[in-house]
Amino acid sequence: MHTRTSATAAAASLLLAACLQAAPPPHADAAQPPTLEWAGQPVNPLKTAGHITGARVAALTGDQEGVRRNIEAMSDDMRRAMKLADAARPIDREAARAAARTVPGVRSVAWVDRSHLLVRVDSNARRSHQLIDEVCYQLQPLGDTLAVVVNVQSTAARTPDELDTLSRNCQLAPGDRALLQRDRQLDVLDPAIRAQYRANAEHMRAQQRRKQDAGDRAALEAIPEM
Repeated sequence: MHTRTSATAAAASLLLAACLQAAPPPHADAAQPPTLEWAGQPVNPLKTAGHITGARVAALTGDQEGVRRNIEAMSDDMRRAMKLADAARPIDREAARAAARTVPGVRSVAWVDRSHLLVRVDSNARRSHQLIDEVCYQLQPLGDTLAVVVNVQSTAARTPDELDTLSRNCQLAPGDRALLQRDRQLDVLDPAIRAQYRANAEHMRAQQRRKQDAGDRAALEAIPEM
């Protein structure tokens, strides 16, 4: 019996060593700074295979914690691929407001609802996706930022375009939303309607220019030759 147990442990050790050689540890490059988290990417089959192997090795050695870790990692990868926020890691609202206020250029921060964070900045230049990245980076230690949409408005806005709210989910591309996360319109006038107004105004100006050009040509043609 002792020989069989020893053989099983030895086989598990060899399998674990092979896995460690095949895939480097997640923090092998300690010089790399932390980066923003991103969701919506397809599940990596090699990473999934590594978790399955890790769970089997842990089971063979009686490491129940290792089994749990690997299963949870696979579930987390699937959840992120589905763009589903982790309900077990909610972000504290007051802590999030305090963290966002530390970003340069931020004038005020408020929650519009449970997932939309409104950030007002002191210049039009700071109404940008870069500022959204900076805010999301500050929120990462607090929980799962996939549950947060950052909406940026400029307090220095003077034109209709500058008044537009710039919005983005912390972990997704512009215009994308997490699963079960509803869209929220924070502008007084819908951007689509505003764009249509601009297009109509430009069309009318073009027509006026054409009429003026035609009138100028007619006036020139009416001048008698000397």
